[in-house]
Amino acid sequence: MEKLNFKIENGLLINDEVQQFASPHFDERECDDISLLVVHNISLPPKQFGGDYITDLFMGRLDPKADVFFEQIYQLRVSAHCLIRRDGQVVQYVPFTKRAWHAGLSNYQGRDKCNDFSIGIELEGADDINYTNEQYLQLAALTQAIQHQYPQISNNIAGHCDIAPERKTDPGESFEWSYYFSLLGRQK
Repeated sequence: MEKLNFKIENGLLINDEVQQFASPHFDERECDDISLLVVHNISLPPKQFGGDYITDLFMGRLDPKADVFFEQIYQLRVSAHCLIRRDGQVVQYVPFTKRAWHAGLSNYQGRDKCNDFSIGIELEGADDINYTNEQYLQLAALTQAIQHQYPQISNNIAGHCDIAPERKTDPGESFEWSYYFSLLGRQK
């Protein structure tokens, strides 16, 4: 898949190539300064790619009988604003103007409750498995569109591991921050 051009209107990505699913797992933001982008990873079952399980989790319809691991997580009420699949396909679950439930207990530069002021992007992956070039290209293009809409994000990009270091390790050691930032035309 080639790198997409994104436009954002009313918090939604406007591009025919983007899949849209309206997750019920969101609410209103408690502030209006969207100023942080959080990079995550997810794979369901762990370290397995493809299928609809991530969407099922974010939509609240994950079948606990589909995999033994799902018995532990099927009742979670979580979401992200977007997912970038291994092939570069972008899926949006929550409008950027709303609060997705991706960060959990978190702190960025002394500020708690990162869900209030952040946008969460999931990469289909695992901490120790290389991400695809298609994912980096789409993440960079999506980041640029988000920064255009929310300029404060330009200097505030972090991994889940950075905002919840006691609990989270993603996007993991396999995420190439320097490559991602080079695609954005800057250094970390």
